[in-house]
Amino acid sequence: MVVTTRTAERARPLIERGARWAESPAEVSAGALVVGVMVGTPTDVQAVIAGDGTGTGVLEALAPGAAIIDFTTSTPSLAAELATAGAERGVSVLDAPVSGGDVGARNAALSIMIGGDTVAVDRCRPLLDRLGHTIVHHGPAGSGQHAKAVNQTLVAGTMIGLCEALVYAHRAGLDPGSVLASVSGGAAASWSLTNLAPRILSDDLAPGFAVRHFVKDLGIVLAESSRMGLDLPGVQLADELYRDLVAHGEGELGTHALVRAIERRVPHR
Repeated sequence: MVVTTRTAERARPLIERGARWAESPAEVSAGALVVGVMVGTPTDVQAVIAGDGTGTGVLEALAPGAAIIDFTTSTPSLAAELATAGAERGVSVLDAPVSGGDVGARNAALSIMIGGDTVAVDRCRPLLDRLGHTIVHHGPAGSGQHAKAVNQTLVAGTMIGLCEALVYAHRAGLDPGSVLASVSGGAAASWSLTNLAPRILSDDLAPGFAVRHFVKDLGIVLAESSRMGLDLPGVQLADELYRDLVAHGEGELGTHALVRAIERRVPHR
């Protein structure tokens, strides 16, 4: 395993377990059969994978027959563009955004949504199986990103409902733990209710997935929905609420910090 990241300290746990540090994406890629990428934004994806023509990018350093798995949540159009660029070099580029947050990552239980060439997906499957429990190939390049947009649309609506419900329970004078016990076994049950509601109640707003990244994701959903002629008012509301968190300097908190934006909308009486 050869690794690099812009903040070297974050790779220390892997290096202590035997991974080798590299100074650049190109150095990671030299001689590799498969390279995984997970960065912040589509701009980062472009820079890390495509490089700048001077040999710094992953794609520039790979030999024909290799594969790139991009786990970043990015745009479908960029995924298709990179897949085409890779094919010209004999390199397969898969878009494979994930869901499951920090818990899913630590437990190797991520949901992985894949777009790209079927043969390449099958060849990379043993590696993907080490990272996730739910691995679905959705179609050609960009399909994984579209599936992730669906995921983030669901997360956005669920998070609004979760946070509004907890604020309601608090204002009504109910015991939050008792409320969770009542609703978590019925139709209202969800991953967010199970994993994030207890964090909200203990005021643990540390990120499993940071607000600033979710704002990026919602921007992708809104851009793609506009391109398809769709009006998604729920996503628009979520985007507004999450941008409120960023405006209040809370962009590094977890997505469940949405409760703060909702609480600010109706001051406590």
